[in-house]
Amino acid sequence: MKILSWKDHGFLKAVEAVCQRATQQNSKVEQSVRAILDTVRREGDKAVQRFTHRFDGIRIRPDQLRVGRQEIYEAYTALPTSDTKALKYAARRIRTFHRRQRRTTWIYRKDGIQLGQMITPLDAVGVYVPGGKAVYPSSVLMNAIPAKVAGVGRVVMCTPTPSGSIHPSLLVAADIAGVDEIYRVGGAQAIGALAFGTPSISSVDKIIGPGNLYVATAKRLVYGYVDIDMIAGPSELLVLADSASNPSHVAADLLCEAEHDEEARVYLVTTSMALAKRAVKEVNRQLAELGRQAIASRSVDAHAMAFVVRTVEEAFALANQIAPEHLSLNMTSAFTYLPRIRHAGAIFVGRYTPPAVADYVAGPNHVLPTGGSARFFSSLGVDDYIKRSNVVAYSQAALHKAKRSVVRLATLEGLDAHGRSMESRWT
Repeated sequence: MKILSWKDHGFLKAVEAVCQRATQQNSKVEQSVRAILDTVRREGDKAVQRFTHRFDGIRIRPDQLRVGRQEIYEAYTALPTSDTKALKYAARRIRTFHRRQRRTTWIYRKDGIQLGQMITPLDAVGVYVPGGKAVYPSSVLMNAIPAKVAGVGRVVMCTPTPSGSIHPSLLVAADIAGVDEIYRVGGAQAIGALAFGTPSISSVDKIIGPGNLYVATAKRLVYGYVDIDMIAGPSELLVLADSASNPSHVAADLLCEAEHDEEARVYLVTTSMALAKRAVKEVNRQLAELGRQAIASRSVDAHAMAFVVRTVEEAFALANQIAPEHLSLNMTSAFTYLPRIRHAGAIFVGRYTPPAVADYVAGPNHVLPTGGSARFFSSLGVDDYIKRSNVVAYSQAALHKAKRSVVRLATLEGLDAHGRSMESRWT
């Protein structure tokens, strides 16, 4: 893990590289994914079968795509009771938090005019659950529970099964979250099936959930046919620490994020060179004890940076410039600094708020913007599963008062029919 001081020649260049970390589009991947999507749109289940065999190595009939109730029941039996209890505990916390985000239809009336917004949930949502280096039942909860809180009628889950089976924890999590349909299909072909529909998998209105570069590219290409949540990149954490921070805690939090993936990005920003050196030493010590040491080591070696700046003001300016997915305020009187954060997907305040508690059981969503997109994207929530429809109602008297202005504006824009639609009410 490299340490760079504000005095070092390469400091600004390193900061610029971090700020440009967003995943670049890969033309070869896009060409391949486009071909997969076009084939799924034309051939439906046959294409899904063929690509599943090619990429996951399993042959599956259309009638085997959907997971049945018996398999879900068996998953409960296979999963340790303590794991099921933990998932239910997390689900209660997530559901409670997201219920506070719910919106309601509103209308106000004045001078014969009624204006407002009607809130309606999406009809159907597709949740993609990756099946790569790890199993993420917590992501099933985070993606599906807000949809159900919002009132989505049909929540569909797709996940690859290269081993031929779905991990019991994913099935239990899906059942706890209220998922309505589960399909054993992954990759770009799953995104195509969710977007365009097949005889076995009906299309949805929105696709959410992370995936590899092929899945992310597929989501980007189907946007417009359906909505998507965001294009997720590698996981990120930035720790803002002061001289009183415990270097062991800082290192543990950095590695908590680094173990996700070789491409995960972790950063330390501090005014204390001594703290930076101790934290980096701790990172190296703790790495040797990790079960996912190889993955975390590649992440740290390739991407981890410790930035030492002159002042607290510079520390927050740099943090906002990087706009990380996760930001940890490991500082004395941390809450007093909260207003200084402008760009972060999630903020962990204080020395006793490790990222792990928010990843699993705190309640707020852990699906967050990456690659600096926290400048304009927000965390996943109930708002992502609803539509707002404007409501407008005029009385005859109120419309008459507006007539002259509407006709003038229509004339200004050269839209005669607009003006006539007004005047027709009095002819």
